Amino acid sequence: MLYRKKVIFGFIIIFLLLTIFPCNSTATGVSAKAAILIEQESGRILYEKEAHTKMRIASITKIMTAILAIESGKMDEMVTVSERAVQAEGSAVYLQKGEKIKLEDLVYGLMLRSGNDAAVAIAEHVGGSLEGFVVLMNQKAQEIGMTNTEFANPHGLDDHENHFSTAYDMAILTQYAMKNETYQKISGTETHKAPNPNEKWEREWENKNKLLTGLYKYTTGGKTGYTVRAKRTLVSTASKDGFNTIVVTLNDPDDWQDHMNLHDYAFNNYELVNLKKQGTLNKIDNEFYKNRVFIDRNVQYPLTTDEQEKVKISLSLLTPSKAWEDLKNVPNIVGQMSVKLDEKEIAKLPIYFDNGKVEKPKDTFWQLFKNLFLATVGVNKDG
Repeated sequence: MLYRKKVIFGFIIIFLLLTIFPCNSTATGVSAKAAILIEQESGRILYEKEAHTKMRIASITKIMTAILAIESGKMDEMVTVSERAVQAEGSAVYLQKGEKIKLEDLVYGLMLRSGNDAAVAIAEHVGGSLEGFVVLMNQKAQEIGMTNTEFANPHGLDDHENHFSTAYDMAILTQYAMKNETYQKISGTETHKAPNPNEKWEREWENKNKLLTGLYKYTTGGKTGYTVRAKRTLVSTASKDGFNTIVVTLNDPDDWQDHMNLHDYAFNNYELVNLKKQGTLNKIDNEFYKNRVFIDRNVQYPLTTDEQEKVKISLSLLTPSKAWEDLKNVPNIVGQMSVKLDEKEIAKLPIYFDNGKVEKPKDTFWQLFKNLFLATVGVNKDG
């Protein structure tokens, strides 16, 4: 009896400790055959599993179709729906042969309802033909560094053997697409209404992405996918306190839960640290460069608490020449900044000279006030 009481008491103590001091979530136990978690801005990989294995990807293919349509500059154009588009198999938004519909509405139907008919209609209008559009898809993939990807159609159906990608490549594609505000808006839309050619009532499309429509409050967008051969594929984006993440899973029977767990893992274990602020670099020893050199963007990187103490920043600057006595002769770029974590370079960016030819980032009102205060009290700050 005494032993039983001790065991019960021990379990109570463990429970209380776990409640008071919760363990950091881990990214283990992902059901997908391939998966990846990256921070959106830097692209840092925070978790991966078979991320470079070539696999079938189903309808997450449509991320490429969407971004090419958006970048075409034809979003306001009217598209005439062909018979080939109407005959596309699988999921559809039920377009009708000969109807005219705005390209923008087709992209919404593509992303929210995964319409294969919309994918074909988009491809024919933007690429001149489905085959021509596939050429554009593969050109864009090569351009943005998707080295293990080949597209054979705009929708992801299993009608070609040479249609595949990797979790890593799809994360790169999503990172690229999320830089486009129109893509962000469409990917993050829960419902969209579009004209119906033969009815008084409008078509209304609800996003199939359950993470976005209620499961996970930090979700900002993504794309679902499924075919018999590819199984369940999913891309999701999320944001918490300015920390943006991308998760891709391929062949995942428990993808909703895996995506929530992976995003939470990033948010619970990493912090997006501003290692160097954009603007003038101070504490420069060379008199010629003092208060005259700057970087044009913030240097941000996701780091654990332990990693934050291991970051090293170094500057290398050109030796000033006599010709530079006339500041107009000073080149725009006079050096570079290197940021390393455990001796591995995680960021490299140019250092600009304030010669009047390069646009310098503007300080916020608060930063200007802070700089004035620091100058008044004689304090030099790190730029």
